[in-house]
Amino acid sequence: MPKLKMKTKSAVKKRFKLTASGRIKRKRAYLRHILTNKKPGNRRRLRKGGYIAKSQEHQIKAMIPYGL
Repeated sequence: MPKLKMKTKSAVKKRFKLTASGRIKRKRAYLRHILTNKKPGNRRRLRKGGYIAKSQEHQIKAMIPYGL
Protein backbone atom coordinates (compact mmCIF):
# COMPACT_ATOMS: atom_id res chain seq x y z
CA MET A 1 0.00 0.00 0.00
CA PRO A 2 1.43 3.41 -0.88
CA LYS A 3 2.01 5.85 1.95
CA LEU A 4 0.03 8.66 0.36
CA LYS A 5 -3.58 8.41 -0.72
CA MET A 6 -5.48 10.81 -2.93
CA LYS A 7 -8.33 12.59 -1.23
CA THR A 8 -11.87 12.43 -2.59
CA LYS A 9 -13.50 15.83 -3.12
CA SER A 10 -16.21 16.19 -0.46
CA ALA A 11 -18.49 18.17 -2.77
CA VAL A 12 -18.34 15.45 -5.42
CA LYS A 13 -19.14 12.57 -3.07
CA LYS A 14 -22.21 14.48 -1.84
CA ARG A 15 -23.54 15.29 -5.31
CA PHE A 16 -22.83 12.23 -7.46
CA LYS A 17 -23.23 8.45 -7.33
CA LEU A 18 -21.36 5.90 -9.39
CA THR A 19 -23.45 3.19 -11.08
CA ALA A 20 -22.36 -0.42 -11.54
CA SER A 21 -21.70 0.19 -15.24
CA GLY A 22 -19.44 3.16 -14.44
CA ARG A 23 -21.79 6.01 -15.35
CA ILE A 24 -22.25 8.91 -12.93
CA LYS A 25 -25.72 9.81 -11.66
CA ARG A 26 -26.67 13.34 -10.63
CA LYS A 27 -29.68 15.29 -9.41
CA ARG A 28 -31.21 17.97 -11.62
CA ALA A 29 -30.92 21.66 -10.76
CA TYR A 30 -33.64 24.33 -10.33
CA LEU A 31 -35.79 22.51 -7.76
CA ARG A 32 -34.64 24.29 -4.59
CA HIS A 33 -36.66 27.53 -4.46
CA ILE A 34 -39.13 29.78 -6.35
CA LEU A 35 -41.22 26.73 -7.16
CA THR A 36 -44.45 28.74 -7.43
CA ASN A 37 -43.37 30.10 -10.81
CA LYS A 38 -42.56 26.68 -12.22
CA LYS A 39 -45.17 24.51 -13.91
CA PRO A 40 -46.08 21.23 -12.17
CA GLY A 41 -44.99 19.15 -15.15
CA ASN A 42 -41.63 20.87 -15.14
CA ARG A 43 -41.19 20.24 -11.41
CA ARG A 44 -42.10 16.59 -11.94
CA ARG A 45 -39.41 16.23 -14.61
CA LEU A 46 -36.84 17.92 -12.38
CA ARG A 47 -37.45 15.31 -9.65
CA LYS A 48 -35.97 12.61 -11.84
CA GLY A 49 -32.21 12.36 -11.84
CA GLY A 50 -29.92 12.36 -14.80
CA TYR A 51 -26.49 11.26 -15.90
CA ILE A 52 -23.33 13.27 -16.39
CA ALA A 53 -22.43 13.82 -20.04
CA LYS A 54 -19.80 11.45 -21.41
CA SER A 55 -17.56 14.42 -22.18
CA GLN A 56 -17.44 15.41 -18.48
CA GLU A 57 -17.23 11.98 -16.87
CA HIS A 58 -13.43 12.01 -16.78
CA GLN A 59 -13.47 15.26 -14.77
CA ILE A 60 -15.75 13.85 -12.09
CA LYS A 61 -13.93 10.50 -11.96
CA ALA A 62 -10.66 12.34 -11.38
CA MET A 63 -12.17 13.82 -8.22
CA ILE A 64 -13.29 10.42 -6.89
CA PRO A 65 -10.15 8.31 -7.34
CA TYR A 66 -11.45 5.24 -5.45
CA GLY A 67 -15.09 5.38 -6.52
CA LEU A 68 -17.93 6.20 -4.14
